[in-house]
Amino acid sequence: MPTYDFEGKVAFVTGGARGQGRSHAVQYAKHGADVVVTDICEDIETNPYELGTSDELAETASLVEDEGQNALAIEMDVRNEDEVEAAVDDAIEEFGRIDILANNAGIFNAAELVEMDEQMWDEMIDTNLKGVWLCSKHVGKHFVERGDGGKIVSTSSTAGLVGALASGHYVATKWGVRGLTKTLALELAEYDVNVNCVCPTGVETPMIAGYSEAYGEEMLEEIAELTGPFNVFGEGGMIDAQDISEAYLWLSSDAARYVTGIELPVDAGMTAK
Repeated sequence: MPTYDFEGKVAFVTGGARGQGRSHAVQYAKHGADVVVTDICEDIETNPYELGTSDELAETASLVEDEGQNALAIEMDVRNEDEVEAAVDDAIEEFGRIDILANNAGIFNAAELVEMDEQMWDEMIDTNLKGVWLCSKHVGKHFVERGDGGKIVSTSSTAGLVGALASGHYVATKWGVRGLTKTLALELAEYDVNVNCVCPTGVETPMIAGYSEAYGEEMLEEIAELTGPFNVFGEGGMIDAQDISEAYLWLSSDAARYVTGIELPVDAGMTAK
């Protein structure tokens, strides 16, 4: 694996109680960064599986500290601007700066668009899209005021590159993250801020496990029959969170200093089909 140097840097990771967010937080720490790790630590009404808990968020912070780095755990709802602003302020007060924003927080649930109720739509949009904007807004202000660069990396999805059955609201958010990424890349370029997003295929995480349990194997098998295997590599199954973290590390590093405004698929060949 490549070696990155984030010594003296501070990473702000959303959705960090478990799954991909935990992986990103620990990997930043392994390469020398102090980490602010945030999560909502409560459930969202229309989401059918349990979200990360306070104990899991504390465990992520402990794993960061096990790597010899400082950690700050903050319970924060990315949908709430006051909470986002306060968390960014707390992070700057604690560490003096933020260098990397990892917009990872997100949810996933299923319904056909003609059957979906408004609350399900709103909670998906607010979490997966508005949350990326709010975090980027307030960390972005810090980057602008500081004037010496920064990195924003957000999680889109392969569903942000194609359509997907029974998840039009999710698809809309992930296409939206791509649009935000490109616009922020243009707006923040004069401040030497790189803005990119990653488009993962299915990743083996507690979110996927909770989703599978909530909807049952019968529905998943029905979708699989219509779509076929996810991926070209890995026998068509899920990939690991570490694979997504590697993309985050590269896009957050000096090795990608001239990379901005892109969507990087880490999809095991899914979108090549």
